[in-house]
Amino acid sequence: MQGLNPFHRGQGPGGRPAPVRPAPARPAPAAPRTPRKDPAPSRLAYRLNRMMLRPLVRRLVHVGLPAFLAALVAGIWLSDDTRRANLTGGIDAIVDRIQHRDEFMVRMMTIEGASPAVDKGLRAMLPVDLPASSFDIDLEKLRERVLKLDAVEAVDLRIKPGGVLSAVVTERVPALLWRHARGIELLDKTGHRVASVTGREVRGDLPIIAGEGADRAAAEALALIDAAGPILPRLRGLERMGERRWDVVLDRGQRIKLPEEKALQALERAIALDRALHMLDRDLSVVDLRQEARPVVRLGMEAQNAIRRARGQPELGPDGLPLPPEATAGKAAKTAKKSG
Repeated sequence: MQGLNPFHRGQGPGGRPAPVRPAPARPAPAAPRTPRKDPAPSRLAYRLNRMMLRPLVRRLVHVGLPAFLAALVAGIWLSDDTRRANLTGGIDAIVDRIQHRDEFMVRMMTIEGASPAVDKGLRAMLPVDLPASSFDIDLEKLRERVLKLDAVEAVDLRIKPGGVLSAVVTERVPALLWRHARGIELLDKTGHRVASVTGREVRGDLPIIAGEGADRAAAEALALIDAAGPILPRLRGLERMGERRWDVVLDRGQRIKLPEEKALQALERAIALDRALHMLDRDLSVVDLRQEARPVVRLGMEAQNAIRRARGQPELGPDGLPLPPEATAGKAAKTAKKSG
């Protein structure tokens, strides 16, 4: 057999050795695969995420919890009395140094438009003695106190540069004298009290009103006084009757009774009658205009006695009662003696 096969095992043609073919390698064993992580969150993480989406929870976590921790630390630190006293003293010292700097000091006070009495009262109302810090002067409270003065209508308070407290005062202008059971007082045009006076002669240039409640109708009283131009020299004042209407008081004891409503028109009618008929020059004691359709006049005592003498009736005395015949005869004899 070897002779028939010209090739020998392991030899190629021509006696060359045959090529060696490598045997295929066995595949390496596969490494164990790592299991993939489940991307879904746990139940607890899911619930926490859902809670954090709520605005209230987020505020509590981001704001409330830090604030609570800060307050807790501050409370623990301030629980010691010594540390608390040192902190308070340090803050007070800083505030005091700032408030008493030169640019915040008020050194003087100027008052404009005030009478000497109001000037003195306003200076006495300052809560501190000058010089003082502007932080120690509450301008609003000081303004409220100043406005409580009867003579002050308005006041402008301000602190000007240079440490000057400026007060510009507007005083009430007296327009009337009001006589009542407690004395005499000055009133402005609105009826507000200005001051008290000891007597009528203190302000003889002002008209006078009398009666309870007259101050509440001061504006109407001024209108009546303005309308009484022709009889103004004879005007003695206005009297409030029953806190509802006015009586115009003239010299010689004459009185004009005005109605509750349309008092100004009634006074103008009385002045018109006086111009036409010289009514107020006659011996009249009362002109009653309370009823517009029916004015009434009351004669004076002399006019009544003249009428009674003409009728042969006894004369009336000052009390309104008839005099006895002998008194009337003696008076008639004196009159005849003087005339003779």
